[in-house]
Amino acid sequence: METQMQQEPKVPFFQTTTAKMIMVGILTLVLIIPLALVQELIVERSQRQKEVITETTAKWGNSVYFYGPILKVPYKDPMSGANNYAYFFPETLNNKTEVTMVKPLERSIYKSNVFTTKMQFDGNYTNPNFASKGIPAENVYWNRAKILIRTTNLKSLKDEVKMKIENQNLAFESVASNSNDSIESLETNYFDYQSLQNEAKFNFTISFNGSKQVKMVPIGKTTDAKITSNWNSPNFNGNFSPISREITDNGFEANWKILHFNRPFAQSYFEVLPELGKYAFAVDFITPVDEYQQSERASKYGFLVIGLTFLIFFLIQSISKINIHIFQYSMIGIALIMFYTLLISITEHSSFSFAYLVAGASVIIMISLYSISILKDKKFPMFIGTSLSVLYTFIYVIIQLEDYALLVGSIGLFLILAAVMYFSRKIEWNK
Repeated sequence: METQMQQEPKVPFFQTTTAKMIMVGILTLVLIIPLALVQELIVERSQRQKEVITETTAKWGNSVYFYGPILKVPYKDPMSGANNYAYFFPETLNNKTEVTMVKPLERSIYKSNVFTTKMQFDGNYTNPNFASKGIPAENVYWNRAKILIRTTNLKSLKDEVKMKIENQNLAFESVASNSNDSIESLETNYFDYQSLQNEAKFNFTISFNGSKQVKMVPIGKTTDAKITSNWNSPNFNGNFSPISREITDNGFEANWKILHFNRPFAQSYFEVLPELGKYAFAVDFITPVDEYQQSERASKYGFLVIGLTFLIFFLIQSISKINIHIFQYSMIGIALIMFYTLLISITEHSSFSFAYLVAGASVIIMISLYSISILKDKKFPMFIGTSLSVLYTFIYVIIQLEDYALLVGSIGLFLILAAVMYFSRKIEWNK
């Protein structure tokens, strides 16, 4: 008796699990194009913000750069007979700087962080040594000495700058600069340096409006500096780190002590005064991570969000045998990309956290409601909504973290991979 073998009807290729997986994969790759356009939009808006901030702060005051005070003494070169200048740095230089952040400047939807500074200096000079260069005493014009300050922010000076050196009061005036850089100069009128006592003690105060940074060159043979501010997220920059610092929610205090053998430049120069800005110490007063940077970081996880969301729908489709059309996948993908346009637009008028919450909740609710009509069951849409909520929360946590972002991200992705492997273990891939 012959037995007839019953063969299962052959499933068309485009209805197989493999074909569906390929189409979903292709759609995921296609959605990279609008995702890239959204990322370009974020970069464009961020660049616009920087342009507006630059224009706004330029009128208030840019970064504060201070290089001085420098004793400037003219002399006659015995060899060439030409008149030149010698520049001498202080023996000691003490500084106390108070930086006060004021109400941000606003233009349209953009805000610029600005501050005022009060910088108090005191110290002393020693007797300048011309003999080391073979310059006789009679070739030195002591009665035509000056004090020089170099800075980049003359237009933002708040008050007149006056120095008391021993028993003399000197007033600073701006002078034309011979260099092509942005460094500007203040000089006193002539005074007779030889009429001063040997130590030549001085003190003065200078106040600026500024933004972004305070930067000083430690030209004292011994430089002691202290900077205090109500800004609670400083970035200590430049060639020297503070020897002590204290940062609280109400501001910070930092101290520097720099000795002459800590820096690679001399205490005196003849003929040419070098630009020593690269040896300065600095404090940056900028927002560490602004809303646009956070939005940009969020958008970099866009491909992961789209891929994982499609994978969830694909696993549900494969396990429950519910057919999901490629058009429906497309609508879900576009909704996921809309999250980033909502995020950046709401962020410009509110905080990043609030914008993330509103954008995330809107997209999750929309996809969950759309899933009810697709999957014909409330169980799967609830699972999808919960999964998306966990995924967006996970990404938000990574964005907020700095030191542990890579560790948390790696652990999270490992757990996601384990979950996918577990739920896909019984799928028949041959059908």
